[in-house]
Amino acid sequence: MAVEEAPYETVETFEAFELRRYAPVILAEVAVAAAFEEAGGKAFPVLAGFIGGKNEQGGKIAMTAPVEQAPASERIAMTAPVNQTAGAEPGRYVVSFVMPREYSLDTLPRPTDPRVRIRVQGERLVAARRYSGRWTESRYRDHEQALLSALAEAGFSATSAPVYARYNAPFVPWFLRRNEVLVEVRHPDCEDLAPHAPAP
Repeated sequence: MAVEEAPYETVETFEAFELRRYAPVILAEVAVAAAFEEAGGKAFPVLAGFIGGKNEQGGKIAMTAPVEQAPASERIAMTAPVNQTAGAEPGRYVVSFVMPREYSLDTLPRPTDPRVRIRVQGERLVAARRYSGRWTESRYRDHEQALLSALAEAGFSATSAPVYARYNAPFVPWFLRRNEVLVEVRHPDCEDLAPHAPAP
């Protein structure tokens, strides 16, 4: 079944990556102390609980794609939580669900689990490298390094740590899975491509 994806427009396509402009989104995220390949499994039940009804309204929220995973130090430092009581505990990774576009900060149900943080992620200029295959750290690192090398060669500067994005459920065969490495970027000759005003 098709699910809603984080909205973006393709700005330019390169041999090794695609340049995208992402629209502002609302994220629900959890910080976990876990190894790379274990972080998603540890955070998923907490986030799934939130969208499954563990919120102040008790209502369900549709699942979207992708599920993102980034180094915790990067995400926590940049996070200004909407629900101030929900402080993320220190961890190696932050795993995030994108909230459906039908919600605003005013209408999104608030989580009852204090581990879940809600924040707005503003418009971003992102380089994305897509690949298929298993959810292993070694495979991800190969594509992460390929993306960073291609960005340097093309004159782009990374402005965030790389993000691991997964689009499929675990039951999808490994050879059909869509995975991506996402990195926020800037380019000295492309200032007109820089993100516009932040999300309201």
